[in-house]
Formats: sequence, structure tokens, C-alpha cells
Amino acid sequence: MSGYDRRLVAHLLPAVWDVEAAYGIRNPTAPDADMPRGTVDKKSAGTLFAHLADIRRGWATAPLSLVERRALFMRFALDWDDRRMAAREAVTDRAVRYRLERGVGKLAAHLNGLDYVDGYDELTSA
Repeated sequence: MSGYDRRLVAHLLPAVWDVEAAYGIRNPTAPDADMPRGTVDKKSAGTLFAHLADIRRGWATAPLSLVERRALFMRFALDWDDRRMAAREAVTDRAVRYRLERGVGKLAAHLNGLDYVDGYDELTSA
């Protein structure tokens, strides 16, 4: 399974709450629609559904704080902007962005089997 970075985790998170979101999520390993069909890499075929299963399991098991969970829920399930979230939580926009960054980072680290470190970013695959 390929590594999880912040971008991929944020891309997949809406599917935790909306099972139909998977229909709108593009498989990052799929070729562009206008490209000719070729052979399929069997190792990466079907990774989208594995990612979706992983993100749902990760949400249930990741060591996220309550404020991080609420921030992720408001952003990725409710699609609220920073200002609305800040008003709801009675914090600054900056605090909201920090909670989101930390929550996505913790989830990515958890999915990669690593301990979270502030500023965590998974290195790209070599």
C-alpha cells in the first residue's frame, strides 16, 4: 500500500461520512480520461477502495483529540469554512487551521503506522 500524505488524507476524508462521496473521488493512480487505454498495473489497481477503507478505519482508531475530531468533521463532513468553524468553537481562524493541520497530520501518520510529530509530512515514495 502506498504511503499517505496530507493531500491524500484530506482528499479522502469526506468519504468517512458520505458513502456516496466515493463516486466523486478520482483514483489518483488512474490515467487521465483522454489518455489511450493501456495495460493495468495490477499492483496499484483497486487502491482507491483500499484507501477508502483505510481512511474510515483510521478515523475510528487514530489518536485525535476531541477538538481535532470536531474540526475535521466540520470541514470535511459539513464543508464549513474557517470563519464559521471559529465562531462555532469560539476560537480564532488560526486556531481552526492549526487543529485541521494537526488532525490531518495525525491521521496521515497513523495510517502510515508512525507516531505523529508536529509538522509531520510523509516523504514522497522513493
